[in-house]
Amino acid sequence: MRKFVLAIDSFKGSLTSTEAETAAREGILRIYPRAETLCIPIADGGEGMLDALSTLGGQEVHLRVQGPLNDKVEARYLITADRQTAYIEMASASGLTLVPENLRTPLQTTTRGTGELMRDALDRGCRRLVVGLGGSATNDGGMGMLSALGIRFLDRQGKELEGRGKDMTATVRIDTSLAHPALKTARCTAACDVRNPFYGTEGAACIFAPQKGATPDDVQLLDQGLQHLAQLYQQATGIDIATLPGAGAAGGLGGALAAFLHADLRPGISLLLEANGFQDKIKGADLIITGEGRADRQTLMGKVPAGVLHEAVRAGIPIALIAGQIANEEELHAAGFYHVCATTPQDMPLCVAMQKHTAQENIRQAMEQLLKNWNK
Repeated sequence: MRKFVLAIDSFKGSLTSTEAETAAREGILRIYPRAETLCIPIADGGEGMLDALSTLGGQEVHLRVQGPLNDKVEARYLITADRQTAYIEMASASGLTLVPENLRTPLQTTTRGTGELMRDALDRGCRRLVVGLGGSATNDGGMGMLSALGIRFLDRQGKELEGRGKDMTATVRIDTSLAHPALKTARCTAACDVRNPFYGTEGAACIFAPQKGATPDDVQLLDQGLQHLAQLYQQATGIDIATLPGAGAAGGLGGALAAFLHADLRPGISLLLEANGFQDKIKGADLIITGEGRADRQTLMGKVPAGVLHEAVRAGIPIALIAGQIANEEELHAAGFYHVCATTPQDMPLCVAMQKHTAQENIRQAMEQLLKNWNK
């Protein structure tokens, strides 16, 4: 009997990881009705991280926290059964989807809600924090998160700042005297979906702030703020985060976690696969199928399919890649994907392809075609 393992990322704006995998499974069963199909919901540290960890069990905690702007939002995180580890998805509290398009500006958004989730977990006795950094609406250098944990940012008049993007350049002193006492003993791991540095041409502001509503002038101001903040962080902690890979994740939240919580910045996908026991689950598989909404050369830079590819190669199992749209196909093949398949027909408008039922049927049909070619 054939065994297929599905580890597909969400098709953003269209399907969740679970929905994409369910459609792929249905396509497989059209060709192999008796096949064993194992679906493993997956994420890279952004939205969907907690769903991908649902198999771990434990307790899901719901908390009302400050959203990216001024409104309160309902957020959640997961505490493991031993009560020691908290998995926190920053997008749940500080994500871009929480901000209406007409209000998106990283000068005004804050990671404070993420810090409130972390503080709650520490208050409950958790001493290991795993923070997923994808999908943020923020570019505050982690100031909001640190403020929620008792670290104060002061301007020239000694006034405490809120911890928004606009406050980075106004900060002249960081006061850690009231920091949450558990920060001295807590261990932190940050699940990063990017490897960008804190600031500079490849940093948080220049690369990602425009996607969050920043104008060119905003980007320049935010980048200057991050550079200024990196110097203050080094003065406060002795840790230089300026060029640290992943420090620019979530608008600089990665750098703040590295500086003040000594966080280990790891690719989110590798952390999630490890937590889910992926290597054990794929034993005996004939084929692994991974995917995402759009695949191109950036797919190979730490995204979900790249992490799954690494594990498949390590186990010596063939792996196929499906995506709504495909570019740089030769590079994807050269990286090790035995088969690369676009699920969207070339003549189908994107607005139609992204409708849930259409996207699901496209995946089913793509899986049928993939397996027919696989049999040849």
